[in-house]
Amino acid sequence: MKANFLTFFVIVCATFLSSVTAQNAAKTEPKKDPLQDGATYNGLKFRSIGPATTSGRVVDIAVNPQNHSEYYVASASGGVWKTVNRGISYQPIFESQGSFSIGCVTIDPNNPNVVWVGSGENNNQRVVGYGDGIYK
Repeated sequence: MKANFLTFFVIVCATFLSSVTAQNAAKTEPKKDPLQDGATYNGLKFRSIGPATTSGRVVDIAVNPQNHSEYYVASASGGVWKTVNRGISYQPIFESQGSFSIGCVTIDPNNPNVVWVGSGENNNQRVVGYGDGIYK
């Protein structure tokens, strides 16, 4: 009985001391990071730069052999994205099609103005999106 009471008393005291310590820690001023003053980051603005932000896993990339600044990125669950400035910005180019799930993208070797897209995710993982054919 005495041991149980002593254990209970120690637990209550430890809980009280830890809450007092946490309250005192919250009252102390944190050290200021010189990079957090805002001046360093004033020129930066949040922006979506492509498929990693908007649509998930990248499953394929097709680079125009005649213009390496232009390439297409296929997303497993977010369509096809095009960049003409080496990935600084992207434009979605598959939004009006019947499938959002993409398995592959390739540029026609005879005509870089023709892009082939295979719909349907090709990597069976946690989720699989079914496609509805091949698009040109």
